[in-house]
Amino acid sequence: MGEYVTIYDADTDVAIAEAPTIAGAVTFRLRADLSEVGTWKELYAKSDEGYEILDCLVTPTGTTVALWQLALDTETPGAYGAVLDLDTVEDGVEKHFYVRAKALDTEVPTNDATVTLVVSGDAAVPEA
Repeated sequence: MGEYVTIYDADTDVAIAEAPTIAGAVTFRLRADLSEVGTWKELYAKSDEGYEILDCLVTPTGTTVALWQLALDTETPGAYGAVLDLDTVEDGVEKHFYVRAKALDTEVPTNDATVTLVVSGDAAVPEA
């Protein structure tokens, strides 16, 4: 996913694809005619061994970002399109979060691959 941190699918423990690759990406099959909302998918961020990520943010970007929602838990999700603050991703500790997408009945059905989850933060060596 970048240097020092990787996003994984919590069900399979497989790393999520990095843009522009779409094989292994987070996907949803939604019916636009029903304005369907996808079920939550659990992901986690994990830092490279020997590092922690301070002020770690997950930012959805792309054309249809307003249709994507992130959350630390499924009971209190953020607004659609909003940045998710993971705080610190500690060395060797999985930081779990959730993602879902929705479709609108006003959109043309398409295989939309425009949204990317960008992870940012400050990598540091943990204090002993």
